[in-house]
Amino acid sequence: MKRGIHDTYHHVSQQHLKRYLAEFDFRYNERSALGVEDSERMTKSVKRIVGKRLTYRDSLPKTLS
Repeated sequence: MKRGIHDTYHHVSQQHLKRYLAEFDFRYNERSALGVEDSERMTKSVKRIVGKRLTYRDSLPKTLS
């Protein structure tokens, strides 16, 4: 996992760690060795993002006022 994070992202923030781990989990569980082809994997990932929206503003840390 450490190699995958360093090679892909170079830096991982604590705030978004859950998202990075979810992506690695999905890619591992949906790999070709388990019989999941690229088209199936793409279909599954697109179905999972329906109704979800992440904007840049939402990704920023909350500031204290």
